[in-house]
Amino acid sequence: MRGTILRGSLSGGLEVRLDIGENIEEVKVGTFCVVEGRTHDFFSMVVDEDIEAANPKAFYETLSDNSLLNEVVRGTGIIDKVKIQPMIAIRREDGRVQPVKSIPSYLSRVREAREEDVFKIFGRPDRTHFHVGSPLDMDHIPVCIDLKKFIERSNGIFGKSGTGKTFYTRIMLCGMIKSGLCNVLVFDMHSEYGWEGEDEDETRKKAKGLKQLFGSKVAIFTLDPESSRNRGVHPDFVVEIPYRSIEAEDIVMVREELNLNPTALEVIYVLQKHLGQDWLITFLNMDAFAIEEFAGRTGAHAGALQALQRKLFKLQKLPFIKENPADDAVERIMQYLDSGMNVVLEFGHQRSMLAYMLVANILTRRIHELYVKRSERALGGMQGNNTPLVIVIEEAHKFLSPELSRQTIFGMIAREMRKYNVTLLVVDQRPSGIDPEVLSQLGTKIVALLTEEKDIESVLCGVNNARMLRNVLASLDTKQQAIIMGHAVPMPVVIKTRTYDETFYKEITRDEDGAFSRGPMAGHKQASGSPAGNYGVDEPPPGKEFEDLMKELYGI
Repeated sequence: MRGTILRGSLSGGLEVRLDIGENIEEVKVGTFCVVEGRTHDFFSMVVDEDIEAANPKAFYETLSDNSLLNEVVRGTGIIDKVKIQPMIAIRREDGRVQPVKSIPSYLSRVREAREEDVFKIFGRPDRTHFHVGSPLDMDHIPVCIDLKKFIERSNGIFGKSGTGKTFYTRIMLCGMIKSGLCNVLVFDMHSEYGWEGEDEDETRKKAKGLKQLFGSKVAIFTLDPESSRNRGVHPDFVVEIPYRSIEAEDIVMVREELNLNPTALEVIYVLQKHLGQDWLITFLNMDAFAIEEFAGRTGAHAGALQALQRKLFKLQKLPFIKENPADDAVERIMQYLDSGMNVVLEFGHQRSMLAYMLVANILTRRIHELYVKRSERALGGMQGNNTPLVIVIEEAHKFLSPELSRQTIFGMIAREMRKYNVTLLVVDQRPSGIDPEVLSQLGTKIVALLTEEKDIESVLCGVNNARMLRNVLASLDTKQQAIIMGHAVPMPVVIKTRTYDETFYKEITRDEDGAFSRGPMAGHKQASGSPAGNYGVDEPPPGKEFEDLMKELYGI
């Protein structure tokens, strides 16, 4: 692409006349170009295209069969134009990169961006700059996300169903795990991230999960050991949730799934106040006489209590909720995280929204409490600071709706940013269902194709040049294209994402020096005797003994 600046403004973008001989059909919205000004190079993005005539009658002149006349008119009376938006200014004198605060002069030359231009803006691939894809029509040039900035704040991955959100999430998880800059905890609703998942194309090929790629760096927890066994996966730990861990806040989170009205929620707080930590199991075991006695003692309505009890009986049908679990899931998760491992919690067949939201909220709340206490001790000089933790949740609008976001731990984490070194990676196909205040706190957004107007408005809320980016977002392909914008990239960028295939597997498991990282042993799907109390192995001791145990179990 080559052309010349005709007109434009700082807020409205620049109009570029393509050189004669350039084919506008080959210029894609979202591609990069560079405007060579007098003192600066302006790194820009194509945001729109147009055909313009100096005289409207010229359009009709080209309707003749005279091909020579048509070419003359096309080159003079009718011109092909593209609209570009300058994003970054590079001072030619010293190479300094800075925000755009001026525009290039009239008749400045425009050319397609080259590899060195992209590297100046996004950096070269290394441990902290993760290669996520390439600019449109520039497949040989890697575009990188700054992982240090990415994990500093909560982030979001959005796109309509079938656009590849799961694969974008897998790619980002691979980058974070390989970098070692943080630990990740994935609430894996559909069991797609742990051992293996399915490709989203028509072939339904198997796609390697994090455990196959990173071996001993990843532990698989499960709520459904039978489902894991059926899929040939031997989890490291079976999660069981004690009744006493369920608090009123958790019931508020799943009120729609339990069909609870505001009166029922008020009764729950009364129950917790009078019955203490064991309120739920005590209440579920009450007979009609005990309910009448409790109502008379507390002033609660007996009918409301009985109706609430019938609805809460749904919790007893969840097989992972136990009165006396064999082990503490939160303590186990913290042990793995503290040893530098990453945890994927698979839900197996327990993938109802009731189960997913309940478990994610309970575990996240307790883990966050531990991180807060550690951070406070670190401030007092009694302990080192926390390793950053990124928590991945799917169907995020269920957790972060305007009604719930102020009452749940997830809304709190999103607003805290990196205060306690805990952040979120939210994955959703309905960003318009998320509280706008929470959306505004997301540092980086990876957005695939969205077609609903309110979803597009939501993801672009608060973004510079949102009006122009709307055209770019609407032009994305349904697969393997996304726009990345926010804290971890210096400017919005449309990319063709990396393909999650054998080539990616080899590259992601290769060390920086070119050697391959030691993953799981060939044909070995996880150690069946991994460090989990419910598999008959003693609790892993701290320090060197724990490291020796891990070596023995995983063969590393």
